[in-house]
Amino acid sequence: MKLSRLATVAAALAGLGLGGAGVAAAQEAAATSYVALGDSYSSGVGAGSYDSASGSCKRSLNAYPVLWKNANSPASFHFTACSGAKTTDVVNNQLGPLNSGTSLVSVTVGGNDAGFADTMIACVLGGESTCVSRVAQAREYIANTLPGRLDAVYDAIRAKAPNAEVAVLNYPRFYELDGSCLVGLSERSRAAINAAADHLSDVIAKRAADHGFIFGDVRGPFTGHEICSGDSWLHSVDWLNITNSYHPKAAGQSGGYYPVLERLA
Repeated sequence: MKLSRLATVAAALAGLGLGGAGVAAAQEAAATSYVALGDSYSSGVGAGSYDSASGSCKRSLNAYPVLWKNANSPASFHFTACSGAKTTDVVNNQLGPLNSGTSLVSVTVGGNDAGFADTMIACVLGGESTCVSRVAQAREYIANTLPGRLDAVYDAIRAKAPNAEVAVLNYPRFYELDGSCLVGLSERSRAAINAAADHLSDVIAKRAADHGFIFGDVRGPFTGHEICSGDSWLHSVDWLNITNSYHPKAAGQSGGYYPVLERLA
């Protein structure tokens, strides 16, 4: 049963006067302790309304972990996701709130390890051949090195939160092919970037499953809302605020990421 539904069950049982162990168990299970880990896709870069106390981590009040917290009122909520985080950053800097009482963990990680930012810079500033070559390098890393790094962070999460349901979310495809963009990257470059995003998702899904974690695929909700669509939930290159580039807007957090976590948790 979804953790967010257990509180409703407990309240209904209590209202019917069905006390005792059943209500106590439901109430105990409903006391969700939620910890949100990960990189900029979890912290909410691009979604605006940043918590000033989060500094360079840029944790947004519009990020999907906050939306889930607002909708489900967990007993405790810790938001340690941080812009730019790699797997080692999650292990070294974000796991402090985890313990045996943690019941829900969400995480997005792996894109920065694979050199996402450098790849997109190469694609935007270089030509098609430069972009396709840089994407191929990223895919080699995704295939050969990233699985071990994901294993390390997933092992660390499980060790510190042995009883938690762990929801691993991925990244959307970035471009609608044959879409509305009249300038910018070539169609071949866009297709290569999308294929790399799918490759990354496949690796994340496999490593998550092998650790007994649940995988949340955001590609479905984002379909029709990629860059070059008529209703993009992703920033394209933003020269006025470069950190927003290739990150979900507030609509991507609320329409893409939040429903996936809500369905899983």
